[in-house]
Amino acid sequence: MKRSIILLCLQAFFLSCACHGVQEVRTRPFPDTKIPGVIVEPHERMDYIADHYWDAYFAGDGLCDSSSLLGVRLPELEQAMANWCGLLGEMPLQNAQKAVGKAFDGMEARHAADTSQHVYTRFSEILIRYLYDPNSPMRSEDLYLPFVRKLAQSPWTAEDMRPAYRYEARMCAMNPIGAQVPDFRYKMLDGRVSTLYAIHAELLMLFFSNPGCHACKGIIDEVMGHPGIPERIASGRLSVMNLYIDEDIAAWKEYAPNYPDSWISGYDPDGLIRADRLYCVRAIPSLYLLDADKRVILRDAPTEKVLAYIDKTQ
Repeated sequence: MKRSIILLCLQAFFLSCACHGVQEVRTRPFPDTKIPGVIVEPHERMDYIADHYWDAYFAGDGLCDSSSLLGVRLPELEQAMANWCGLLGEMPLQNAQKAVGKAFDGMEARHAADTSQHVYTRFSEILIRYLYDPNSPMRSEDLYLPFVRKLAQSPWTAEDMRPAYRYEARMCAMNPIGAQVPDFRYKMLDGRVSTLYAIHAELLMLFFSNPGCHACKGIIDEVMGHPGIPERIASGRLSVMNLYIDEDIAAWKEYAPNYPDSWISGYDPDGLIRADRLYCVRAIPSLYLLDADKRVILRDAPTEKVLAYIDKTQ
């Protein structure tokens, strides 16, 4: 009897060690998405993969190893998230948003079935980092929108987080891709006042920047050093509206001569953008790309994405 009790205690100890990563735990590769053979059109196959990308993952075994989630090691899960976000970026926005909503539903259902794995919190943290973090090269407010709307409503969301998620959803819904942005006044260094809609060009890069900002300087150098950009600006096909939206106007005036002469540089004298009334600018720098009718092509987009789009229109 005493021997049986000792064996049981040893089994419990080793199980506890496994759950805390002391002993190697069983893991699995991130599962591939199996496409039915009847789906042959490339765009349909892409839609199917995006929609069902996480199905087999959420159906996997839950393990208590902090370095994995549902049995997939975190580096491999991060790579899977990056691959999925890259796929979403190649799809029509409506289809991609549908896939994001479906991923949330799968995450929520898995969490409801087994809350001990904290899938809801851990998976959300990874997705938010890829789609909403200002430093993510894959960030997209348009793709984050269906996810954060569900976060704001889910019974698994902590009550004190709901106001923050509702605010994020409201901000992400401002000026979505395809929408015509609101006009605004800006004031230039010489005191002249004009409006966004008074700028006429096939493409308009709207650049929110701050004086002395190293990341802003990096974007300026990258844009002006990109092949064909100075020529497109000179021809009038491309305009760059460089806008300061903070309050230290004296600092902006002192720094303004450092901006390229071919850019239109000004500040927001009415403070409407800073007050979140017209545009969602979560971090500086931030880039929008607009068409001739001031409709959003890209918003808060990485510089390389903006430049790639401009290259395609040549």
